[in-house]
Amino acid sequence: MTVTTIDLYQILRTRIGEKEAKALVEFVELKVQVKLKEEMNSFATSSDIITLKGEITNVRDELHQVELRIEKVRSDLIKWMFVFWMGQISVTVALVMLLMK
Repeated sequence: MTVTTIDLYQILRTRIGEKEAKALVEFVELKVQVKLKEEMNSFATSSDIITLKGEITNVRDELHQVELRIEKVRSDLIKWMFVFWMGQISVTVALVMLLMK
């Protein structure tokens, strides 16, 4: 028993009796140990961290690939917009010239 457990035992012994106090303190200790084991299972280990770092690196690489594709699509879009504008201007100029004759 730890110091806190001994203090708890002494307080409970005077109020509920020795046998019941000991049983209650043991029950509390067991519950604390179970909870501690559950909490320790949720901690990240060094292998978890290494795995996570690898996954982050993969996501960064994929993000870089997406950025490159976006840049390519953007340049293609600008190129086709220019072609469309030139076509529209040509048609507009041709219509104006046709109407002016």
